[in-house]
Amino acid sequence: MSDGEHPNAALVRRVFAAFGKDAMAISAALARDVVWRVPGHTVMSGEYHGRREVVEFLRRTGLETGGTYRSRLHTVFADDDWAVAIYRATGSRNAIDLDVEQALVIRIDSGQWQEVTAVPLDSAFERFWA
Repeated sequence: MSDGEHPNAALVRRVFAAFGKDAMAISAALARDVVWRVPGHTVMSGEYHGRREVVEFLRRTGLETGGTYRSRLHTVFADDDWAVAIYRATGSRNAIDLDVEQALVIRIDSGQWQEVTAVPLDSAFERFWA
């Protein structure tokens, strides 16, 4: 982390580092009434409300992929209210390999993720989770 990095960028890096490893750290970074949106028409699509639903949704990405799902953070842009995380998602499901770039658009309030919208940057996302 660079000295000049915005605290919300550092927060995003901490959450990504915790994905698949530390549900408590993720939960602590989420507002109590967080909303996480996944667009499209897939088994993972929908709106997830509150910490418990979001953490369960994130756990399901691992279950649905037999533990192969990984997200590698590429870059983060952040200011006082927003962060955008661009990352590469990989995994295998139903004999289909996933390897796509995605973005999370995150509204941040008081140091916690308030709203998250997943933005697939590749149509392979839809095919993989179909």
